[in-house]
Amino acid sequence: MNEIRIAKPLALVALLLGACSCESSTSVADGGALDPPCNGHEELCERRFDDLAIPMTHNAMSNAEAGWSIPNQRFGITRQLDDGIRGLMLDTYDEDGELLLCHVLCGLGSQPLVEGLGEIRRFLEDNPRELVAIIFENYITHAQTADAIDEAGLIDFAYAHEVDAPWPTLGELIDAGTRLIVFQEKLPQSVEFPWLMNIWDHAGETDFSFAAPEDFDCDPNRGDPANPLFLLNHFLTTAVGGDPGLAEMVNFNPLFIDRARQCEEERSALPNFIAVDFYDTGDVFAVVDALNGL
Repeated sequence: MNEIRIAKPLALVALLLGACSCESSTSVADGGALDPPCNGHEELCERRFDDLAIPMTHNAMSNAEAGWSIPNQRFGITRQLDDGIRGLMLDTYDEDGELLLCHVLCGLGSQPLVEGLGEIRRFLEDNPRELVAIIFENYITHAQTADAIDEAGLIDFAYAHEVDAPWPTLGELIDAGTRLIVFQEKLPQSVEFPWLMNIWDHAGETDFSFAAPEDFDCDPNRGDPANPLFLLNHFLTTAVGGDPGLAEMVNFNPLFIDRARQCEEERSALPNFIAVDFYDTGDVFAVVDALNGL
């Protein structure tokens, strides 16, 4: 006669949990369901957007992976987002009627604008608890940008924020489905497209033209320092583009975190956008986590 085996209780529980397609995870330690994360961390869900630090790539479209000359990043937009970047600085141009992402000279490298934006849409669709911010250095019109956002399938993700209104929490933005924050530099806040916001109505920044680490300071540049958002430009510049050797000089702690903390103290404001070249070099994610208290 065959022996009948009874599954041990813990093994049975494990089997049932493995077969369950539950939306929220459970913790044996607390005995209950955990809240879903926001940008990878449950602790960030209750943070207002202006009390949140996110890693941002300077000239995000300019990357060695796609063969750009003198790039600012090694990898393209999709890889950046997959690696944890949540802010993208993108330059937009109209070259003979074609809307492109490029930097100063489109002959050094370019990508169709809608194609680049499509990478962001796919990421947001695949990652429903993640939020992304864009700052456009725009050399195209409101309507051109809006049409590209719409064509790329991003329009329903875009959040419209009124100047001087309190920022919602990250969890509120994610739960509402408005997980794309779109800023631009060159045109005023749009009435027709309220989600297409002028960055300097909402943020202040540091300078962005430092030649050596000892040149770094926290002095105000564009935007009112009293604005609720703060852009920390933490990269060294050359006349024509990026330089991995310069990133090696400034992307590591303690210099990086010390400067971020210094600027936080001097400006009495959390650096919200931590903009870097060659984000995969150094301690950018560790600095962002430290600023967020993670």
